[in-house]
Amino acid sequence: MLVSTAELLNGAREGGYAIGAFNVYNLEGASAVVAAAEAERSPAMLQILPTALKHGGPPLVALCLTAAREASVPMTVHLDHSASAEDIQTALDAGLTSVMADGSHLPFADNVAFTRQMADLVHEQGGAVEAELGRLTGTEDGLTVPEYEARLTNPGEAADFVAQTDIDALAVCIGNVHGRYPGEPDLDFERLDAIRNTVAVPLVLHGASGLPEAMVRRSIELGVAKFNVNTEVRAAYLEAVRKLVEGPDSPDLLDLMRGAVGAMEPVVSAKLQLFGSVGKA
Repeated sequence: MLVSTAELLNGAREGGYAIGAFNVYNLEGASAVVAAAEAERSPAMLQILPTALKHGGPPLVALCLTAAREASVPMTVHLDHSASAEDIQTALDAGLTSVMADGSHLPFADNVAFTRQMADLVHEQGGAVEAELGRLTGTEDGLTVPEYEARLTNPGEAADFVAQTDIDALAVCIGNVHGRYPGEPDLDFERLDAIRNTVAVPLVLHGASGLPEAMVRRSIELGVAKFNVNTEVRAAYLEAVRKLVEGPDSPDLLDLMRGAVGAMEPVVSAKLQLFGSVGKA
């Protein structure tokens, strides 16, 4: 069933768990997330990156919205990491009401101005806006942010940022990274606690692929209501297709598609279990 992002995030925060938000690119990705969520009786979120939106356009949005609408558990669909007002308008026109307006690459005042403009636009349609304060290092969908450009979220700026932008969720930078962690993850929980104590909106942690259970649990305790996952699910997809293509028999295209779904589904299920949302549908 298609529900609002606010409903999912507020329910997670009140229930002491987090929503798994999974980047998908096609029918196979959406099917794997829905199947895992239904099997685990868990709410979940389908996310579309701007690169996927440019490739799939409104048909991809329609596919994800239909998958969420027909699911037997609460689902929502979200545009992830968009720094483009044009892309955000395209997503809204296609039926999305949940977006991440990403001005994290901008100076603080410019980030505020862009995010507030997008929040006003989305709120006019009854939607929800996530934004990021600070900037994550790492690589996602061909976009690389070098370590020297990374900025941790300043707790002293967080309340001012939320108040000026009127956002519905805040993505924080506390040592988390996009893609695979180059070593052992090192999250600044003291910083996360300080942020949690200065803002009232749910918190979001990008770069959840590879985080150990203890860090996930502690993050939820300190206010994180949504984790973004991409790398591990995408890797399962690619590995399944590679094995089938390189196998002794020439696979049918439907076999490739089914194999990809079958490989991604258990990865999604494991994340839902890790985030504590199993049985919360």
